[in-house]
Parts: sequence; C-alpha cells; structure tokens
Amino acid sequence: MCETHCGAKRHCVKMMSAISAIVAIDRNGAIGKQGLLLCHLPADMKHFKEITMGHSIVMGRKTFESFPKGALPGRQNIVITRSRDYAPPGVTVAHCIDDALTAATMPGDVFVIGGEQIYRATFPLVSTIYLTVIDHKFDDVDAYFPRIDLRSWTILSQEERPADERNPYRLTFMTLQRKRQGR
Repeated sequence: MCETHCGAKRHCVKMMSAISAIVAIDRNGAIGKQGLLLCHLPADMKHFKEITMGHSIVMGRKTFESFPKGALPGRQNIVITRSRDYAPPGVTVAHCIDDALTAATMPGDVFVIGGEQIYRATFPLVSTIYLTVIDHKFDDVDAYFPRIDLRSWTILSQEERPADERNPYRLTFMTLQRKRQGR
C-alpha cells in the first residue's frame, strides 16, 4: 500500500514507462508568467514537438487551457484537474498524478509538460529531463521549475543554438538523466 497523490491509500501500480519532464526555463529557472510561456521560440516549439510526438503528455488544467487550439495532435493529452465535470475533447482527464500516470497508454516515456504544480509533484518520479535553457532573465515571472541540482543528474547531451531572426535568445537544449542512488 502507498499514499497516492490523490490522497487515498491503494496498491501502487508498477509503471512500465519512464517518466520524463520537458521544460524551457530562463537563467533563473522561471517557466512562465500570468499563465503563459515566457516567450515565443519556434526552435523550442519544434524541439518539444519532436520529443513528445507519439507519447503520452501529462499537464495541469491551466497548462492545457493555455493551448490556443486545444489538445496537441499526435499525443495522448492527459489533463489533471480537481473538477469532476471537466471533459474537453481529445483529452484523458485524471484527478491526481497517480491516475494520470496510470492512464498513459502510448508507448515510450510519459512526458510531464507543466505547469509548476505538476512539475513539483512529479519531480521525484522523473528520470529524464529534456531541458531548454533560454539565455535571458525575464521580468515579472510567477512560475518556476523545481531547482535542478546537477550533482544528481548526468548530462547526456547538450546543444547550443544561437539567437536568430525568429528566436531572439540563445538556447541550450540539454538532456539530463537522474543518477542512481549510491553512485
């Protein structure tokens, strides 16, 4: 038995898929302001699509409602909400983290895509982070990714992308894997 994120005691379901997070942060770890992304970066959007296509993605209701066209195509969209009558088209609704992860049916990793509360709740479960670092410090931010202690992570890959006419800031795409305990 275990205490679930739903607050009920039940038998934990062994997860068959790895849990990954994908996120873009500024120099201070900020991820958003007023319910929106920090800025529009086509290179990061393309990167996000390439990584998450064909997978289950888990997000909070506010993150989902920030999408201008609703559910993201080519992925199983799982939205966590407390509301019992929430039922947008093209979405699997869950009421807690455990139920969201159990509902993931697409092959491969399950991707946590935000927002701040969902990242914080799932961070201990995440084995891989697909991290975009925006080389800028944004003002008036109000949402942050959990602090990443690089001593606990191995950098599997790192790619720099210079600013250009469509992407006003330099980006660093990183893949981090959590180190196993005892290493």
